[in-house]
Amino acid sequence: MNKNSSNIMALTPNTSNKRETICIFGTGDFGRALGHKMIQSGYPVVFGSRSTQKSSLIPKDAELLSHAEAAQKAAIIIIAIQRQHYNFLTSLAEILHGKVLVDVSNNLKINQYPESNAEYLAQLVPGAKVVKAFNTVSAWALQSGTLDASRQALNNKTEPLNNTYAWLSDSYLALGILGFFLFVLLGITSLPSVSNNVNWREFRFVQSKLGYLTLILCTAHTLVYGGNRFLSPSSYRWYLPNAYMLSLIVPCIVLVVKFVLILPCLDKPLTRIRQGWERNPQYSEQSNYIINKSAV
Repeated sequence: MNKNSSNIMALTPNTSNKRETICIFGTGDFGRALGHKMIQSGYPVVFGSRSTQKSSLIPKDAELLSHAEAAQKAAIIIIAIQRQHYNFLTSLAEILHGKVLVDVSNNLKINQYPESNAEYLAQLVPGAKVVKAFNTVSAWALQSGTLDASRQALNNKTEPLNNTYAWLSDSYLALGILGFFLFVLLGITSLPSVSNNVNWREFRFVQSKLGYLTLILCTAHTLVYGGNRFLSPSSYRWYLPNAYMLSLIVPCIVLVVKFVLILPCLDKPLTRIRQGWERNPQYSEQSNYIINKSAV
């Protein structure tokens, strides 16, 4: 019972006493978010920065001063700047003597430096008391609250890359882009101003060869889009296929018939017929002779 009471008292703000002024070195995202949260908790906040020009990003109730002036107004100074910018603190060693420096930084890599940032800070300002805090809290968590930050952390968890899905997604886009490009090319060559400037062989190649290639690419684009959903019963609501499935009926029939017609057993006779071949030329000659004689 006593333990719970102490916890409640620790979390309850003490409004009877005047809050101690907090100094924050750095006006970046984390420094501003932390300062805003301190002001909401009732603490006076003063920012120490290289530029004392007031910005709209700085909380309205906060004071913006130079590093030296801001450090003189507070006994607790939060160092919300990166490690590579710590060197200016050596010139403030006298002002920072006996004060509490709160290091909130994290390195980008493990074992990036031989010592931690807090140890390095203590070496630069040996007369100050260096502590570590707030390095596990993000600026987003400070601005949005703990509940929303927890949802963000849950939603932003990393997942292993699904190579199959990535391959299907890339193939779907590539086939669609190529099919659309050839479809536009076919439309341009169909214009009278363009078709009149090409010979029959070029026009036949574009309309026939590239036409079937366009049909293959666009059909494959839709097939990849469907993926495994073709075999999934949940895709057939009311026992009816989706629109993209219905759009595949005519193209697939055309491609199957074309594949059958290009087989050697059918392609050669059809090519000969196109070139004027006749099965019984003698019968054709007798018919022509009778027709000519009757005409005379």
